[in-house]
Amino acid sequence: MLTMAVPKGRVLKLLVALFERAGIDAKVLTDDDRTLVRESGAMKFFLLKPDDVPTYVEHGAADLGVCGRDVLDENQPDVLRPLDLGIGRCRMVVASKVGVTPPPVPRVATKYPKTTELHFAKKGVQAEIVQVRGSVELAPLVGLSDLIVDLVETGETLAQNGLEVKGEIAQISSVLIANRASFKLQRAEVSELIDRLRAVL
Repeated sequence: MLTMAVPKGRVLKLLVALFERAGIDAKVLTDDDRTLVRESGAMKFFLLKPDDVPTYVEHGAADLGVCGRDVLDENQPDVLRPLDLGIGRCRMVVASKVGVTPPPVPRVATKYPKTTELHFAKKGVQAEIVQVRGSVELAPLVGLSDLIVDLVETGETLAQNGLEVKGEIAQISSVLIANRASFKLQRAEVSELIDRLRAVL
């Protein structure tokens, strides 16, 4: 039985639809209950917070997982990335208040401190990074930061809060990840699943 860590939240519905198209029975993931471990045929699913998915896969608690590139780039887990699933697409951007030019050494609020520090370092900018857990858009409005680095899908939330995109760091989507040992020991099963998903992408 293959075990897969999957993220709770908005990506889960897209993931279930993708699995169904690939002939993988994942209806148990749509059950309206609080069960965190769910079995369906030859698959066992673990429902996790998105940030925890690569931890379970890296340490072998799950053979496979589905995780956003933002989480992978921020945490750099030792996992394989055999397939981009093309779901949950969005952009990681730098944004600020409309019409405001940031200072030479900006303060930047973000949920992604490592990714943000690397981005500004590549540009030769010594930024002060402030890590926040939620409502990143609020930071420049109340003077906590000059800039933010966050994910945007349509940019509507930014616009409604008087913010504008200043630059793009990366295109983000959900990726199938694999534990290195599982990929070798269960190669046939993992390869079959990858092939079925790839065929419908």
